[in-house]
Amino acid sequence: MATATLLLPARSRFAPADLPDDVARALGRATHAQLAEGAHAQLQRHFTVSATPWPVAALTRQLDAGDAAGACWLRADPAHLVPDMQGARMMGHGETLGLTAQDATALVPALQAVFAGYGFVFDAPTPSRWYLRLPIDMPLPAFDTPDDVLGDDLFEHLPPGEAGRRWRALLTETQVLLHAHPWNQQRQARGLQAVNSLWFWGPGATPAAVSTAHAQVRSRDALLQALARAAGVQSDGTQAVDALVDLRQLRSLQQLGEEAIRPLLQALRRGELQQLVLDFEDGHRFVLAAAQRWQFWKKPRQLHG
Repeated sequence: MATATLLLPARSRFAPADLPDDVARALGRATHAQLAEGAHAQLQRHFTVSATPWPVAALTRQLDAGDAAGACWLRADPAHLVPDMQGARMMGHGETLGLTAQDATALVPALQAVFAGYGFVFDAPTPSRWYLRLPIDMPLPAFDTPDDVLGDDLFEHLPPGEAGRRWRALLTETQVLLHAHPWNQQRQARGLQAVNSLWFWGPGATPAAVSTAHAQVRSRDALLQALARAAGVQSDGTQAVDALVDLRQLRSLQQLGEEAIRPLLQALRRGELQQLVLDFEDGHRFVLAAAQRWQFWKKPRQLHG
């Protein structure tokens, strides 16, 4: 069955507005389900990974450098902290900092020296994704994702217990180094956010298997691209059917309705698609099919969160 699936943000993330009338009518006739909410639960609906929790660092490392096999990987991503009365809050990380290769070249060598003292290999194959290579059997604590930490009190998300003590100490040591680094002073003088911390997350080794029901994944997101590659499916091109299309960056309901949903409704009417699935991060899922157009009695539906 030819299906197009749109991966969408939570409905509350859209600016208040109405969908176009024809799209609202089609949505009112759609089959609706309430599923588990959250970013990870949303991805779990589309990918099966033979490791729990998902080893995000190993997956994206294979995408970035192709050398993930045979080691345990930990993301050590650049982050920007802002102090407050209670401590500090993460206000930027990874790609949101707009780092360049020049930034990485300036900052990474000093960090490599710190981690080498602990017997760890640190590098940055991309300006926004930094990694630690660890022994494959090294026990590690639980780490929160940067999205869980963003805007929150950093102290609430530090790796807990005795297992997390080394990583809390490493975080403090690298923060001291980065705070005093002259390159950060130059960034701040140019009105840019300083890279004044790292964030450790996504530990694990390459999973034995990754699978998906989709024939193609279209996304700019590194994790989705990595999952697609591990599952052996395309992650580029313009194919519209049997594809998972990542539109989580959208914030305009008008754009969603006119530029994304409407052309796919036309494909449904032409018989090029059998189903169009709208999967929202808040767990709401709508399945649209051509035969639903005869359900005239159903009222139009809007997507106000």
